[in-house]
Amino acid sequence: MTQAATARPGRTFDTIPRPVRVMIVDDSRVIRELLTRIIAKDSRLEVVAAVESGEAALDALLCAAPDVISMDIRLPGIDGFETTRRIMIERPTPIVVVAGDVGQKDLMISMNALRAGALSVLEKPNDTDQGDFIAFADLLCTQLAIMSQVKVIRHRRALRTAPARADRLDPSAHAPSRAGRSLSPPRPLIATREFELLGVVASTGGPNALVEVLNGLPSGFPIPILVVQHMTSSFSRAFVEWLDDVCMARVLAARDRMPVEAGTIYVAPADVHLTIDGRRLRLDDSPPVCMQRPSGTALFRSMARAAGPAAIGVLLTGMGEDGAEGLREIRARGGYTIAEDESTAVVYGMPGAAVALGAVCESIPLPRIAPRLRGLIRPEIRET
Repeated sequence: MTQAATARPGRTFDTIPRPVRVMIVDDSRVIRELLTRIIAKDSRLEVVAAVESGEAALDALLCAAPDVISMDIRLPGIDGFETTRRIMIERPTPIVVVAGDVGQKDLMISMNALRAGALSVLEKPNDTDQGDFIAFADLLCTQLAIMSQVKVIRHRRALRTAPARADRLDPSAHAPSRAGRSLSPPRPLIATREFELLGVVASTGGPNALVEVLNGLPSGFPIPILVVQHMTSSFSRAFVEWLDDVCMARVLAARDRMPVEAGTIYVAPADVHLTIDGRRLRLDDSPPVCMQRPSGTALFRSMARAAGPAAIGVLLTGMGEDGAEGLREIRARGGYTIAEDESTAVVYGMPGAAVALGAVCESIPLPRIAPRLRGLIRPEIRET
């Protein structure tokens, strides 16, 4: 799962006042030395610790005080998932998982590392191809620099896994957020309005956000749900399997010309755009949009054409601006658009870009998005 963009609109990382402090956790001495050499060549970064196990990482956490951690998954003793979970309890720190063969079925633990609080996953190069190595080195350093700026919170398992309940919402659920004060007032929920299609787009920090939204929807949800989550190709299958395991609804990898059914979640495969034409999905390898393929903007644009005012677009946490233009097209055609509020977004880049474009009907904190969708789809289930 990778992105090459800034964490906030207009922000760059050339002005970081001091080198980012990196801790490397990997059981291979060769890999630790390799990652140390890669990081040492980047003036934005410095290695403050390189340890061989999760236990050693926890022991070094306070004295090393890293700004970001490169975390392997296969570790002696406690694995990368458990180490991540404990770090997010003891001293929340941005974590980038750097592992080999992340697409293998036995490495669903990579998804659990994301669920435990890791921000992204990178795959180690499998060979010595010079081009692949250079690309990996550049991506690793960029991810570490960007993720070091993300504000992470202390891990609370119950809050991350339990769907939000509408009866716990306060009356200010629809008050304009700090990010959305310049927006026009939210549209009222109209009982006669019918929606036919829901699209949800996410990037950095997306897996947890997606699970919270999707599991907050009722069983037998009456419309299809299309999902774009930025990810690497080796990560795609494991992500779909993990999402199907943790979500109540059926989750499928989208296929070209697949007909859509109500209550089913269709996930875009890696490196192809997911769009919809009538009641069938389309996949294509046309050029990236907003530097992304699959692109949220490509999905939302097709939804605007296919469903017009019957489309709902939801844009969650993520770097860059993907999805913003497409969300604006849904709104322009009379559809309903929601962006995750800055108060809960791990990275506010994509939602913030949509707000800046005037593409958003409402900015809503993450726990309130599913209840709002329930109210839109079934107006008798209104928020109080």
